[in-house]
Amino acid sequence: MTDIITVALNKLDADPKNVRKTYSAEGIEALAANIREDGYRLLQNLVVRKGDKKGRFFVVAGGRRLAALKLLAEAGEIAKDYPVECKEREGEIATEISLAENVMREEMHPLDQYEAFDALAKQGKQIADIAARFGTTETIVRKRLALARVSPVLQQLFRDEDMSFAQLSAFTISDDHERQVAVWNSLTSWNRDPHSIRRALTDEMIAATDKRLQFIGGLAAYEEAGGPVKRDLFDDRNAGYAMDGALVEKLVTEKLETAAATVRAEGWQWVECSATAPVGYHSMKRHYPETVPLSEEDQAAIDAAQAEYDELAELIENGVADDEAETKLAEAEKRIEALNARTEAYSPEALAQGGAFVFVDYYGRLCIERGFVKSEETGETENEDENGENLPTASGAAQPKAPTITHSAALIEDLTAHKTAALRIELANNPEVALVAVVHAMLLRVAYPYNSEQSALQLSLTHERLEPSIKDAESCKGLAAFNDLADNYGHHLPGNPADLFDWLLEQPQDTVLSLLAFGAAHSVNAVEKKFTDRKKGIEQANQLGRALKVHMQDWFETTGDSYFKHVNRTTIELAVAEAKGSEAELSVRAAAKKSEAVTIADRLVSGSGWLPAPVRIASDEAERQDAESIPEDEQFPQAAE
Repeated sequence: MTDIITVALNKLDADPKNVRKTYSAEGIEALAANIREDGYRLLQNLVVRKGDKKGRFFVVAGGRRLAALKLLAEAGEIAKDYPVECKEREGEIATEISLAENVMREEMHPLDQYEAFDALAKQGKQIADIAARFGTTETIVRKRLALARVSPVLQQLFRDEDMSFAQLSAFTISDDHERQVAVWNSLTSWNRDPHSIRRALTDEMIAATDKRLQFIGGLAAYEEAGGPVKRDLFDDRNAGYAMDGALVEKLVTEKLETAAATVRAEGWQWVECSATAPVGYHSMKRHYPETVPLSEEDQAAIDAAQAEYDELAELIENGVADDEAETKLAEAEKRIEALNARTEAYSPEALAQGGAFVFVDYYGRLCIERGFVKSEETGETENEDENGENLPTASGAAQPKAPTITHSAALIEDLTAHKTAALRIELANNPEVALVAVVHAMLLRVAYPYNSEQSALQLSLTHERLEPSIKDAESCKGLAAFNDLADNYGHHLPGNPADLFDWLLEQPQDTVLSLLAFGAAHSVNAVEKKFTDRKKGIEQANQLGRALKVHMQDWFETTGDSYFKHVNRTTIELAVAEAKGSEAELSVRAAAKKSEAVTIADRLVSGSGWLPAPVRIASDEAERQDAESIPEDEQFPQAAE
């Protein structure tokens, strides 16, 4: 039997036969908000059976609705004996009813959600009101409404299950329906992952993570200058894209020129600006500043500023500083830096002969390097021997080397294995570059027999497993993505290897190119082991990475587990200084134990995007400097006579 009855809320109890025992507090609160918005009415009646005591009922189905009503009653929004409409069912089948309600249901289709939310939005309802009404978040509502940007053709493909929701979401980065459809049709079936779709749609945009945008102050500064921005709600890795590349370049140039004007006022013979590090500037002859003693007045000022800094730092550390302490600390630090700058000065000869470079470094920061002398001014080389060691100066004393970041051979192998995994998955998703890489490796072997090792691809075809080189292989994003891709291809290739050649002959060229990229990716090897005869091939992996536009931050995150606990204290301090500046380095240095230093470094570097050198894709400038050290007869071998 099924009868509709009305039961007072305080006469309803949770049924011990209800198969669902656990509800989240957030879910109950969200449902209570939904009931409140609908006038404290339930869209679906509770299902009850008679309880053990007269006049009481067990709620067989609807435990979450019961909890939400009781929450409203506790808040005083409804009476404790609020009348609740219920369906009464037999107690013998209570478990079956409860199981059916919880199992036999299906989540609403995302496009159906979008259409419903869109209809409410067109009625004038605010996103916050829609989210509250349906017990969801504003972000979910915005993401569903963003599907309006996607072509109806692609929406239908999703409804027909010919496209995943992740693929559909990737198209929301563009409003151009024709281009969306064109991109979908241009990508092979093997290469329609969300990353490839976004990359094809944003090839003329500048990502928020681009160092040029970081240099000018991020997308906020670009927007203040009137630049249009495209944001992707479904991509959590960045904040959007700048649409006006010319404006970005203009803002970069203006900021560089502003800095250059200050440097020119110092009296240098020349000052050059560049959006990237100047090629080969490290190999130029360079003047260094000379030590200048501080006056008694300046020395007294720096001592006072240092004392103030130490006192403020101690108050802040102990948690007893006032609200202005941080500002005062920063001001004291600036005074110290300004006074310390007076302890060094370039000689008139250095200013007359040398110049300065003003450029954007790898991390998007302003970098000013002074004292360089161009080759036309002098024929001398830098004051280093062929091994890069400092030679004695005119006074007879060798210039001391600054402390450097050091890595164990095992850690270098681990980090470069992560780099190799990222290169493999990126190459597998880029048939055009894969074709070039394979042809390059082949030509090295047939036309340049003494340089065949100068390819990151170990074409034989050789495939080395990366798991033994990675300390925590399960955490490697590149390895996981590549294994998933391998599983995908495995479902399409013929089961009998004897059939493979004929099967390939029947495939369109795009499919064969995709398989070429997939096969070539297996051979990528940039793993740097303690003993290796592939040094030049490992270096060429950087060239491959630049061609693929690999963003290593997508594939590796510097954390205590992945990096800091594997290096010494000095390297931890220098790495943090490189990533976050000298003030952050002091925080690490103050740690009593290495474990504390690792924890602090992990917290400071988190989210900065800083990477250890072995896992980075080296810049083109570094590659050219290495090439200069290779004898000309090795770079251009003569034909055999």
